[in-house]
Amino acid sequence: MPAVTQKFVSRSKIWIEDENGNVVFGEGRYRILELVDRRHSLQGAANELKMSYRALWGRIKASEERIGRPLVVRAGKGSSLTPFARELMTRYRKLQTIIHKESDEVYTDLMSAHLDK
Repeated sequence: MPAVTQKFVSRSKIWIEDENGNVVFGEGRYRILELVDRRHSLQGAANELKMSYRALWGRIKASEERIGRPLVVRAGKGSSLTPFARELMTRYRKLQTIIHKESDEVYTDLMSAHLDK
């Protein structure tokens, strides 16, 4: 039996804001931390993302200030993530997975049959 394909799918972006509407954490911040963790370098992460060091560091600092906890620490000549940052990343991915799964189910129930005719 052939698989049923849909012409359309729903997409969403998930991010966390503070009470003033400022970004605290989202896909961009996740990617920054992921690269800092892999490269052990803020400059290396900035280069890979084609960002300036200042812009990258500004995003990290803004998130740290809004959360009230450090995400990145100096480690010798490089940088590493705090245990809190690692846990934040894990929880963010889990939140994303749950929301996307629920979103897909709701889309299928409410919109798919109507649009995919």
